[in-house]
Amino acid sequence: MRTWILHIDMDAFFASVEQMDNPELRGKPVAVGGTSDRSVVSAASYEVRRYGVHSAMSVVKARKLCPEIILVPGRMGRYKEVSHLVMDALREFSPTVEQASVDEAYLDGTGLERLFGPVDEIGRRIKARVKEATGLTCSVGAAPVRFLAKIASDMDKPDGMFIVRHEEVAEFLQTLPVGKIPGVGAKLLEVLKRLGVRTCGDILLKPGEYWEERLGKYGAALYDRARGIDPTPVTPCEAAKSCSAENTFREDTTDRALLRKWLLAQSERVGEDLRRHGYKGRTVTLKVKYADFSQITRSRSLEARTDNTAVIFETACGLLEQVKLPRAVRLIGVGVSNFGARPRQVTLFEEAPRRQEATSELDKAVDRVRRRFGGQAVTRVELLGFKKKPTNSAD
Repeated sequence: MRTWILHIDMDAFFASVEQMDNPELRGKPVAVGGTSDRSVVSAASYEVRRYGVHSAMSVVKARKLCPEIILVPGRMGRYKEVSHLVMDALREFSPTVEQASVDEAYLDGTGLERLFGPVDEIGRRIKARVKEATGLTCSVGAAPVRFLAKIASDMDKPDGMFIVRHEEVAEFLQTLPVGKIPGVGAKLLEVLKRLGVRTCGDILLKPGEYWEERLGKYGAALYDRARGIDPTPVTPCEAAKSCSAENTFREDTTDRALLRKWLLAQSERVGEDLRRHGYKGRTVTLKVKYADFSQITRSRSLEARTDNTAVIFETACGLLEQVKLPRAVRLIGVGVSNFGARPRQVTLFEEAPRRQEATSELDKAVDRVRRRFGGQAVTRVELLGFKKKPTNSAD
């Protein structure tokens, strides 16, 4: 049985979600990121990439390259909603799916020919199912080994499919620029250029011992890649150790009421993510970064594990009350960790647990409504009129 690994990569994911949710943005040069000069581009649509704009570029430079650029704030909660739909769709084809990031995943396709036909048909079916589930396009790469599948998914973007067949591996690698190999960064690439290496074929002009002597374990791995060898399997993601959300503000602030609103919005995102994955944690952590980039964290362990939004929020607020604000705050975040089970002693007074259980059921009902109708379908009264426009966010 021939081994097949597929790499699925969503096309301009963040920007595509924004264009899907707002039809007025379709076909226009859209970038996700902040609008202030201190911001950077998080994602760029294909329309704006034509001007040379790309992720991690400063907003100032992006505006110079494309004066017509439309900058929209990121909505990580929304992107994660769509990402969950993508991963659920992929698991309809194989139980062995490894999510590599919010917008890409590996899928072990070995043996799937018996169910879905040849690898070409598998790729087409995956693309169609992802489009049906999300309304977005993805690009698919297929190859006998993992690193080649990732390279292949980038060969025919957007909305493309590229297959490196077993008998084509050697020829494909012969002229492949060595910088295309995942893990070959700028520093290693510079070293290889000094050694006269431009393509994978150049690596094979020397024996493996040569590369191991000069580059150590990296040399041995590089030599294997040049020969199409990659033993790395597709491994379903390990259980998460923590779940968090944080936001960097457009303007630094000392307004505690505003900070509490951000903590509530973040606690909602963290709580929903915990409930979706079936996790509960005992430790709530508050993160504060000041205007001078110094930062502190404060944590509190609970008597029982929780996925309850209100409990997370109240704990985070309690931690915030103990924090002095000698300088304005640039970033605030909340996280939940310590998912391991811990026995809880039953007390004579169970009012608090009952309240938490009732609130959790309400949380789950809100989760269901938001998954069906979008993240803005239900809003807490405390957040009415609250415009969440940070420089960037992370979950």
